[in-house]
Parts: sequence; C-alpha cells; structure tokens
Amino acid sequence: MATSPQKFILVTGGAGFLGSHLCEALLGDGHRVLCADNLQTGRLENIDHLSRENRFEFIEHDVVEPISVRVDQIYNLACAASPPHYQADPIHTLKTSFLGALNVLDVAKQTGARVLQASTSEVYGDPDVHPQQEDYWGKVNPNGPRACYDEGKRCAEALFLEYHRQAGVQVKIARIFNTYGPRMSPGDGRVVSNFIVQALRNDPITVYGSGGQTRSFCYVDDLVRGFIGLMNSDDSVTGPINLGNPQEVRVRDLATMIVRMTDSRSSIQQKPLPQDDPTRRCPDITLAKQQLDWSPEVPLSNGIKQTVAYFRQHLAQDAETPVALSA
Repeated sequence: MATSPQKFILVTGGAGFLGSHLCEALLGDGHRVLCADNLQTGRLENIDHLSRENRFEFIEHDVVEPISVRVDQIYNLACAASPPHYQADPIHTLKTSFLGALNVLDVAKQTGARVLQASTSEVYGDPDVHPQQEDYWGKVNPNGPRACYDEGKRCAEALFLEYHRQAGVQVKIARIFNTYGPRMSPGDGRVVSNFIVQALRNDPITVYGSGGQTRSFCYVDDLVRGFIGLMNSDDSVTGPINLGNPQEVRVRDLATMIVRMTDSRSSIQQKPLPQDDPTRRCPDITLAKQQLDWSPEVPLSNGIKQTVAYFRQHLAQDAETPVALSA
C-alpha cells in the first residue's frame, strides 16, 4: 500500500546495483517508476523481476543525451561508480556527471519535478579531516586517475545548487559512502565484491597497501531508505547530506571477516596502493540524523551474510565471471 500519494518517478541508472534496489522500493511504496539506463554497467537481470509490474517501465537511454518526460521526481543515479569502470572511459564519465546532471535538471526546471543527485564521498578525495563533514571542501587531485569521477561529481553538485539558487529547482544532494549488498556485479572492482568473489573461489584476497586504510560500509537497504527520506524531506533541505555508515572498518579486517564467513582457504595478497586512493573514509552523519531522522540499521556481519549468499548463487551459475581488481 502506498505510504504517500502515487508519484511518477524517473530513476536514471535504474538497472544498476543501487538503482535496481531503489526502483524496487519505490514500487513497493505504490509509485510508478520509469527506469532509464544505458546498460554500460547496469544489468537487465537486476530488474527482470520488476518487469512484471505494470507500474514499472524500462527504457535504454544514456543521460548524456537529453530526455523528455513529465514526472514528479527524478533520482539521478547514472554513472559508473567503481574505479575500473569509470576509468575505462573517463571522458564519458565526465560527460555523464555534467551532461547527465544538466539534462535531468532541465527536465526538473520545465516540469517542476523534484530531483535528487547521487553524489559521492569521493568529493572529499583523500581527506585530512575525520570523520568527513559536509562543510569540508576535500582534498582532490584534479589531474589524477580518479579525477574523472571525483571532479565530475563535484561539478554536478555545483550545477544542482546553481539550478536551485538561480532557477528555483527543488534539488537534493546525497553524498554516498561505500555501499554493498546483493546485485553488486561480481566484476565491478569494489572491495566487498572483490573479497567475496575471491574468497568463494579460494583465490588470494587482494589487499592494496598495508590494508590499514579504512572504509565505512553501508548496506544497500539502509542507503535506499536514506535516498527516499532525503527526496521527501522538507523543501528547505537541499544537502549535500552524507549517507553512509559511521563505523570505520580497516580493509584487512574486512578481508579476514569474509574469509572466516565463507570458510575460505584464501590467503591475503598485498599489492601497491593505487594513486590517490583514500587512506581513511568515514562519514559524519549528524545532518542525516537531524534532518532526515536517518541512520544505518543493518550490522556489517548481517549485511555481508546476505551479500555472500547472493554471490554463492550467482557464481554457481557463472563460474567464469572475471574479477576486476581495485581498492
């Protein structure tokens, strides 16, 4: 049953890991959902179970091209999010961040739709401030191998806020920290999926640097709840607002946990730390608590169990899936 009047909602990047969970939640709340994805990293299998719902529609569309649609809300999630994927075509990554934001903002301006930008903790770069608060400007290398994503997202945030200030568009900006859960691609190169796939195959677990660098892992259901809460918050709440788990976890400790939980025979293999890889990453979620009444609820051990179960099933179906390695 709908918790609010039915809305027509566009989700760009809706066939991706995060997008598919968001589409599912919005349908569960009784809304109509238009999912747009160019399938660069999104997968139709992520949304196959939604296609039977008559309130769901999928279109193959790249947000770098304008889109004409009349909707009530837009969640802009379109952009490759893992280093191997966004570095594979950095020019397209930058286009997606800027032109994608521009195109959805133009739709919002023309139709009066409210629009949410999925930004990222990467806007903080390799931070000097811990935990990271939204008013911290960050320490980003604008010319490094991660710049296409980091700077693209920073530019998108600026564009969103200028459309709000100059044109009165209702905008929301969420800064996402490391998120994990079912429907991650086995080969996407993110640390949780890498470690689980390697552990299930009894391959060496690839840890970059000493493994002492930290990340903060938020289960996907918690993040989606934060997205929806931010979208439906008071008009005065624009963000940016951090959405992530404030529990800091060392990468090597995550590897040890996953080896133990999978009964794996994997050893730990260290490799050099990639350029500009953050040494610490942890959100201050004070604003999310105050303005959205939001904080993560799923413990890491429970979320990892669910994610391991997903990968066990899918690796059994595809024993030859390649693993793209990245920190």
